[in-house]
Amino acid sequence: MNDKDYMKLAIQLAQSAAGQTTPNPLVGSVVVKDGQIIGMGAHLKAGEAHAEVNALEMAGEKAKGATIYVTLEPCSHFGKTPPCADLIIRKELKRVVIATVDPNPKVAGKGIERIKQAGIEVEVGLFKEEADALNKVFYHFIQTKMPYVTMKSATSLDGKTATYTGESKWITGSEAREDVHLYRHQHDGILVGIGTVLADNPSLTTRLPHGGKNPIRIILDHHLRTPLDANVVTDGEADTWIVTSSSSNTEKERELVERGVTVLRISNEKIEIRELLRLLGSRGISSLFVEGGAEINGSFVAANCINQIITYVAPKFIGGRLAPTSVAGAGFSTMDEVVDLEIKSIERIGKDIKIISEMITKS
Repeated sequence: MNDKDYMKLAIQLAQSAAGQTTPNPLVGSVVVKDGQIIGMGAHLKAGEAHAEVNALEMAGEKAKGATIYVTLEPCSHFGKTPPCADLIIRKELKRVVIATVDPNPKVAGKGIERIKQAGIEVEVGLFKEEADALNKVFYHFIQTKMPYVTMKSATSLDGKTATYTGESKWITGSEAREDVHLYRHQHDGILVGIGTVLADNPSLTTRLPHGGKNPIRIILDHHLRTPLDANVVTDGEADTWIVTSSSSNTEKERELVERGVTVLRISNEKIEIRELLRLLGSRGISSLFVEGGAEINGSFVAANCINQIITYVAPKFIGGRLAPTSVAGAGFSTMDEVVDLEIKSIERIGKDIKIISEMITKS
């Protein structure tokens, strides 16, 4: 094995904790000495040991003179845990191979500099692109203070989300629906509009075969029409936040709060998407999974506030000019205004196709 093999393993270790580390990044680490792996680890949860600590603890006294591979620059500041850079120095490692620099202003090269000053060899940049892809959510949140937004839709081959009567269960197969629950597990929050709550009474929880983490359920409800007996209010499976306008009914707010719901009021009559995202970011939501209907999707598209789109396409034709599509709203009047996407991957899931796209930033 060589440097590339060890870093690939570190990246795999980091990926294994996807959905568990927020608001911290995904990080993996491997310690090697004399051609043998003597320690490895991942950061598993905010407030708990970092990847380097877990790997070095496994290595024990053998760590002296070894090489450590880490997917993200070791931290140099005291947070909920001590600096990993200091631990690497104290353990007297010979060489540190880092995939990418941490964009967090608290780190941002300081960890690398501290390790170099201690006389330890440092190399940076091995599999940088892959390591950066691991933490696109973390980077976005650090830089914007707003959550990374993923919009999900499931359509027929002709772009419809339901028949003209509104029937939509089920467009996609069970494999695609299970894949959606993996995304729920990996996100801090899941967002729908009041229309979805009234029509479907969803639970918005993660239902994977071996369990998973439930996201915070976020409902956009201008006039507080959420029923007091809705699943998101009564089931106790996850926290529910209802975002409403400044003038909605205060008595209904009291009743919802009494049932354990958090009610967040936007400062004006209309819920502006950017204001919403700043609010959610201030409350620690770094990743948001939008599973709303066409109107909610249209609002996010119009505000240019989507980072990633997950589209499941079923091999079905629904047809009909009155059958809904995944994005409503006024739309764009010219091709110059439309949203440009870059397709990152296409794969088959059961009988369906999953397309992952990311927004292209216009200069």
